[in-house]
Amino acid sequence: MSSVYFNPGSDSGVNGNVAKMEDAKVEIDDGKDEHVVPDTINIRKKITPIVMSFGFRVFGVVLIIVDIVLVIVDLSLPAKSRDVGNALEAVSLTISFFFLADVLLRVYVEGFKVYFSSKLNIIDACVVAVTLVVTMIYTFTDLSGASLIPRVVNFLRFLRIIILVRIFRLAAQKKELEKVTRRMVSENKRRYQKDGFDLDLTYVTDRVIAMSFPSSGKQSFYRNPIKEVARFLDTKHDGHYKVYNLCSEKGYDPQFFHYRVERVFIDDHNVPSLDYFVVHIEVFFAVCAQGHAEIHGQRRTGTMICTWLIDSDQFESAQDSLDYFGERRTDKSRSSKFQGVETPSQSRYVGYYEIMKNKFNRQMPPPKSLRIKSIRINSIAGVGKGNGSDLKVKIIVKKELVFQCVCAKQDNCTVFPDVGNNAAVISLPNGPVVEGDVKVMFESSAGLPKGYEDVPFYFWFNTSFIVENKLILSREELDNPHKPKTWDLYKEDFGVSMFFSDPE
Repeated sequence: MSSVYFNPGSDSGVNGNVAKMEDAKVEIDDGKDEHVVPDTINIRKKITPIVMSFGFRVFGVVLIIVDIVLVIVDLSLPAKSRDVGNALEAVSLTISFFFLADVLLRVYVEGFKVYFSSKLNIIDACVVAVTLVVTMIYTFTDLSGASLIPRVVNFLRFLRIIILVRIFRLAAQKKELEKVTRRMVSENKRRYQKDGFDLDLTYVTDRVIAMSFPSSGKQSFYRNPIKEVARFLDTKHDGHYKVYNLCSEKGYDPQFFHYRVERVFIDDHNVPSLDYFVVHIEVFFAVCAQGHAEIHGQRRTGTMICTWLIDSDQFESAQDSLDYFGERRTDKSRSSKFQGVETPSQSRYVGYYEIMKNKFNRQMPPPKSLRIKSIRINSIAGVGKGNGSDLKVKIIVKKELVFQCVCAKQDNCTVFPDVGNNAAVISLPNGPVVEGDVKVMFESSAGLPKGYEDVPFYFWFNTSFIVENKLILSREELDNPHKPKTWDLYKEDFGVSMFFSDPE
């Protein structure tokens, strides 16, 4: 459990009249079993990535298959080939000791109580122990001397056949491979690993849970199995939860969650409309006041939760809510990679809601129509052809393409290279009039690497928040160039500015 203090904000009366910081203290389940011995924690951290790695687990599966093949070959060898048999037995014994070390390391890493809470792990440990004993008896018994007593030979042969039960260990290894694969996919997101659960799931607050998509079929091999998610919610919050599915691209049978599911259609790597915040945030707040809300939708989850944190007065600023969500979602013991809201556009929309709450009383701001006049791209050298001539610009409103221009053909636009300032200006004489949520996408014919949305870079904005008829976005405020791995291409001063005029 961890203690978290929320800043009640200026409207704390909405959130329960929190008078003192002590009253704002909330205990949140971190999903970790507190069984780690302090003196060994550094050793445990060092060996855990190795023991629980995908490669280590695959190596174990390969050794099981190799050992079974060795047993079959050994049993088929004639008596005169015992030199070869002895060599095979030595290899088999070495493999048996490896399996013993594997079990002991997993017990150490996971903890005795956690490891043996699984029936499959108990069976696995028994198989390893029994087959090790059998291998040792068979290896260190002189069959040539026992050949005078046929019953002894037959008994030892029977013992050797017992090694074949190791095939049942493949079931345990399959389970471990599933676990390791899920942890690889979830990277260093905080996982719930208590009470027999191991899920990509985080208590962001004591009542709001963020998690990855609950899956079935092949996807459950590397994502949260939907049956396990349902078991978790029924065990922890039976009858007092609601599931929000923010994925527009996929759904599931709501019966798993007793039909307590709300579907919200938001495209991956994109933003929910501001209308959605106004319509749904009160309902979401009511659910959290009465029970628990479980939210999934990959990167969309953080946008929803951070907005609610602002609306419910747990944080006054968008940046504070974004930082808090990232801290709760990130397991820093595994990696320093920050697992917060993914794209700058999503963070921008959380900031929009902060303004809506403080300036417009949680309502939509007055609508504003603007004509897009030009686009300026700074620090363009080395980006595509370096002069903007390879770019295609698409402008989308309400999922409809309202405008596009092809710079190479000067189609719907004119490109003016500004070589002295390392920039290019794309003038749009017939630029569209836009209102509300707008998506701007940039494609390239020069082979620029693509990221989210299958384009080199893009961004979202809302016209109601445009000030002085211009929008200036730095590299870190553009979707895709915001990632450090792209910074060899997009230099520090790279950015996009849009200029508008009032519609005629």
